[in-house]
Amino acid sequence: MLVFRRDSLVAVCLLFVSSALAADAPRPDNSPPEGFVALFNGKDLAGWKGLVKDPIERAKLTPEQLEDLQKAANQKAQMHWSVENGVLIYDGKGDSLVTEKDYGDFELFVDWKIAAKGDSGIYLRGSPQVQIWDDPVGSGGLYNNQKNPSKPSKVADKPVGEWNTFHIKMVGDRVWVTLNGELVTDGVVMENYWDREKPIYSTGAIELQHHGNRLEFKNIYVKELPR
Repeated sequence: MLVFRRDSLVAVCLLFVSSALAADAPRPDNSPPEGFVALFNGKDLAGWKGLVKDPIERAKLTPEQLEDLQKAANQKAQMHWSVENGVLIYDGKGDSLVTEKDYGDFELFVDWKIAAKGDSGIYLRGSPQVQIWDDPVGSGGLYNNQKNPSKPSKVADKPVGEWNTFHIKMVGDRVWVTLNGELVTDGVVMENYWDREKPIYSTGAIELQHHGNRLEFKNIYVKELPR
């Protein structure tokens, strides 16, 4: 007959409880899940730069012109985008912030918070946008679409002032958006805002859109997908 000592049984129970608590423990902010890379390190603007014009206008610049404008944009970004307690904060007085790297197909996580009447968005491949705003329509739609759906299928926003979480997936010209665990955009074609006659660009930066409001972001993770 198998006999358990009381102290051994207690130790086993404590081990199971500790394991369960560890599994349920929240992930530290700005610590990417397996397979993802943190775009924001929780400390500074490393990996990000100021916005210089739109894709069409940038293509017209000489390398020297682009370099000069990029230096000015970076300086401006440092004035209006800052980091406090692991949160990327925008004061509403500058321009958008973009990744230094371009992306093709990818998955993206981003936590965001806005104030009353707030308005922002996430540009994908340098194009607008997965909408963020304080509006009855709800966030997560492809706001600038004209031929394809532009509104989310449901309202999944949390109350203004609380953190929201986007999970965005982009493959080819199609986009899926989950907001706070609710699928609100399901494989919708994203149109090219800059040139309506052409499909969305194959690569481009991820952009945190400036719209004249205070914004907060954290836990920005990306995973590039093979084509």
